[in-house]
Amino acid sequence: MDRDSANSAGTSGGEKPRTVRVVLTAVMIAMLLASLDTMITSTAIPTIVGELGGLEHLSWVVTIYTLATVASTPLWGKAGDLYGRKGVFLTSVVLFLIGSALCGAAQDMGQLIAFRAVQGLGGGGLLVGAMAIIGSLIPPREVGKYQGVMAAISALSMIGGPLIGGAITDHLGWRWAFYINLPLGAVALVMISAVLHLPKTAQGPRPKVDYLGAALLTAAITSTVLVTTWGGTEYPWGSGQIIGLIVISVLSTAAFLYAETKAAEPILPLHVFRNRNFSLIALIGFLVGFVTVGGVFYLPLFLQTV
Repeated sequence: MDRDSANSAGTSGGEKPRTVRVVLTAVMIAMLLASLDTMITSTAIPTIVGELGGLEHLSWVVTIYTLATVASTPLWGKAGDLYGRKGVFLTSVVLFLIGSALCGAAQDMGQLIAFRAVQGLGGGGLLVGAMAIIGSLIPPREVGKYQGVMAAISALSMIGGPLIGGAITDHLGWRWAFYINLPLGAVALVMISAVLHLPKTAQGPRPKVDYLGAALLTAAITSTVLVTTWGGTEYPWGSGQIIGLIVISVLSTAAFLYAETKAAEPILPLHVFRNRNFSLIALIGFLVGFVTVGGVFYLPLFLQTV
């Protein structure tokens, strides 16, 4: 699927252990930024709404970030295959930091939502880039150990994020819920730029970008999110707008699945779902994320306002 994977063993053997540790620390910092951001923001949202207004658009502060992250993640992965993982990963970090700075400077809810989309685009690259770099540096037999570390970081962000967000909002102001990303991101940028040296990609046919699959996946995700966000609030469930979005969601999902069976290098290779272990874990991951993200977003809002 990518051209760096063939060199994984050589990379892990050639890199000095101390260098690998430094790079992994920087990558983990970047991952922490992406996973911690939503948790910190959820606690600050009532204060943000109190200052900026726009209560009717409250859910979009989180929704647009998640939407941009999910839609851009496969594209970041393919870009890493095409142009090199280090450069693409650094680009995603910079984009995430730009979005964070803009969010902190937002003057109304519309600006905040737009800047959260920018931040989410960078966040998608952080997640997939971190995993790809770890795969390039670590032998396959040790990857599971580091995936455990990544899972621990996610768990830490879920536990500590709301607490940190509350402390920042109370003592520094809600804008620092976004500005706090800047020094951490700068540290990760410097460490990766100075230390990470991935091998040159092997010569061969350039990977093909599944543009059709990317477009259909984005349409499917966007329409599904709009249905769940607007249904019963902006529009009645039986309205033409919601029914139309449901139709778009179903058709674009079906078209995406069909396109992936024909694509030379699909964004989502469907054959991986033939592995029952993979399918089960994917389903469990979806259910855990569904419950966790919803709870983390709405519980702080409920406890602070109700």
